[in-house]
Amino acid sequence: MKTAQPITFTADAANALSVVLQNTDYDKLFVLTDETTHELCLGRLEECKAVELAGKITISPTDVNKNIESLSQVWQSLGEGGASRRSLLVNLGGGMVTDLGGFAASTFKRGVKFVNVPTTLLAMVDASVGGKTGINFNGLKNEIGVFNNAVEVIIDTHFLSTLDRDNLVSGYAEMIKHGLISNTQDWAELLNFDLNDVCLDRLSELLRKNIAVKERIVAEDPMEKGLRKALNVGHTAGHAFESFAMSEGRPVLHGFAVAWGIICELYLSVVKIGFPKDKMRQTVTFIREHFGNFAFTCDDYETLYRLMTHDKKNTEGYINFTLLGDIGDIRLNQSASKEEIFEMLDFFREQF
Repeated sequence: MKTAQPITFTADAANALSVVLQNTDYDKLFVLTDETTHELCLGRLEECKAVELAGKITISPTDVNKNIESLSQVWQSLGEGGASRRSLLVNLGGGMVTDLGGFAASTFKRGVKFVNVPTTLLAMVDASVGGKTGINFNGLKNEIGVFNNAVEVIIDTHFLSTLDRDNLVSGYAEMIKHGLISNTQDWAELLNFDLNDVCLDRLSELLRKNIAVKERIVAEDPMEKGLRKALNVGHTAGHAFESFAMSEGRPVLHGFAVAWGIICELYLSVVKIGFPKDKMRQTVTFIREHFGNFAFTCDDYETLYRLMTHDKKNTEGYINFTLLGDIGDIRLNQSASKEEIFEMLDFFREQF
């Protein structure tokens, strides 16, 4: 896998895609959307003539459908549409579409090329960048997948105007995470941004800087052997919350789960490594204000703990976290005992 993935920032996604297509060797073009992006976003991309004429594949929306059934539907549609190993798939949508579409392309006929055109803030800042693809399986997040870069990632923030507030806020959680692993200035800028009155121009500036943080880390460690685990701050606890919520029939947006996971893992960072309490409090206050609460009881601790044992970062039976000594001071492979994890969950519930 290449260690760099081309990213184009543009105000005209259709024109940017036209340029990519002119410079890419392919025989047939397919466009994957979910029902929401088919309705709200495809028209903007169809200003590119090749997209208007392309084979269209539409799957059901939301992360609940990031599963093997939707994956099989994409494979079947590619096959019925006459796709070959020289074909090209354009993934137009949020993280669910770019994750699943990237995996479908990576495995169909042992791999066809794909382009990501993310339409949500979460996908722009995280899911579509970095070469991770996959689906949920057996009740676990992103359990099956491969590393494989897109031919290009095209980021057009005009698509953000189609988002409701919850989806915008969800993506912002990953930006907070990038701020925490970057530097104090980036972190402070993110906490000072007004999420109640969003300025898209200002958000676009923050987004460029934020993606650059992830790009630097992925370039150094594309296959997540070491440093790339920094991008998992908030995710060990967050994925457990997300899987638990799904199992209870009350699914939550990924970014909300990550934000709640950040609260938990900053607590561990304070008690185990000495992360500054004032910076933890500022971050927790911001998350509490904008992301609300995730309700669970002490009776759910065992289930949440069990879900954390499935995290892909774990080694030799230990639950591993990426913790912080300070903003930008990344501490990989930090284990925590069951007792410490239960105390972490106590701390989370005490914040609400």
